[in-house]
Amino acid sequence: MHEKHLYDYAVIRVIPKVEREEFINIGLMLFSKRQKYLRIKYHIPHEKITSFCPEFDLEQLKINLDAFVNICEGKKEGGPIATFEIAERFRWITAVKSSSIQTSRPHSGFSYDLEATFEKLYLELVL
Repeated sequence: MHEKHLYDYAVIRVIPKVEREEFINIGLMLFSKRQKYLRIKYHIPHEKITSFCPEFDLEQLKINLDAFVNICEGKKEGGPIATFEIAERFRWITAVKSSSIQTSRPHSGFSYDLEATFEKLYLELVL
């Protein structure tokens, strides 16, 4: 029988107008310390974001999200933070921020298959 793995996940959100505190779920991060697993995926719903804020800089949003991906994947393009241990990278990205990209508080769960759990959560919470 397969072993259940403890994981944490956080939803990545864009806040087109920070002062209005309205957000759109655009991505997901899932982390499992024991499995040394950290995955991130995002989708930018251009029309939805610009309906909240027509002047929102979608190009800058993509640049910033790609930086998150580089950090999660430990790529040198992610800078010094990408050299941190997986748990530290997850905690750094999910730290409370007052910018146009924020994350939900981390939520925990158990999974037999982290990839399948990631895809299920991504479909439910992002798409």
